[in-house]
Amino acid sequence: MKKNVIEINNLSKYYGKHRGIESVSFMVEEGEVFGFIGPNGAGKSTTIRALLALIHQTSGDAKIFGLDCIKKSHEIAKSIGYVPSEAFYYENMTVKELLKYSAELYRKDCSSKTHELVERLKLDMKRKITDLSFGNKKKVGIVAALQHSPELIILDEPTNGLDPLIKEEFFQLLKEENQKGATILYSSHILSEVQKICNKVAIIKEGKIINVQSINVLRENSYKKIRLISEDIDKEHFAGEGIADFQLSGKEASFIYRGKVSEIISQINELEITDAFIEEPSLEEIFLHYYQ
Repeated sequence: MKKNVIEINNLSKYYGKHRGIESVSFMVEEGEVFGFIGPNGAGKSTTIRALLALIHQTSGDAKIFGLDCIKKSHEIAKSIGYVPSEAFYYENMTVKELLKYSAELYRKDCSSKTHELVERLKLDMKRKITDLSFGNKKKVGIVAALQHSPELIILDEPTNGLDPLIKEEFFQLLKEENQKGATILYSSHILSEVQKICNKVAIIKEGKIINVQSINVLRENSYKKIRLISEDIDKEHFAGEGIADFQLSGKEASFIYRGKVSEIISQINELEITDAFIEEPSLEEIFLHYYQ
């Protein structure tokens, strides 16, 4: 039976009267790639910062490796790699100096792994941090988080600023680390990224967990934003289950659909369609129409 690497029980954080998170509970098993999704401002970063003892919760408790996150934070930190949503580093250091300094904190020789990661993410070790773009600073953060081969990798919006090719390389790196035994908590507001690499997902809205489900269930209920152009569109034709935000303007109709793509395509095929566009809606649109 697999152990729980992360256990969060009724975790709440208030800033005066303002809610950060409220009664958040979920568990992440050993070897799992666990998605943590929600719109911006939902409480993802607050939860992660409480896990890492960067802030102290108002109530509730959290454990990593069975250890209390506040009382044993220094012991836990040795086996964690963390990529924050925003990267702030020693600006006058070079990339090489910063990564060497980061590795020394773990008292490990990380040189071989560091070199591999730098090559794969295409980082210039000689450049100063202050001269790097936001995307390159994020790459430095990824290398710093992975170079010591942590048991637990915690990622908070890790792909912000990364170009598409580097994103794909990053996802491959995560799959490899997971295959070696690392557990991953992946926080994002980008649904497609979570669907790509995660086994299970917790959905948070306005500081509260509203659902925890397997990624297979999430895929079966895949969300699509559909726009159709036709002389033959009737609102009643698209009045079924899974359709939200139906809008009709002249010859153009648009709506958000949750369900099997084959079923909605079959429904569309019953009409004389001039053109059709199917894309992924924003997470904010999904939450607005399906998680009110």
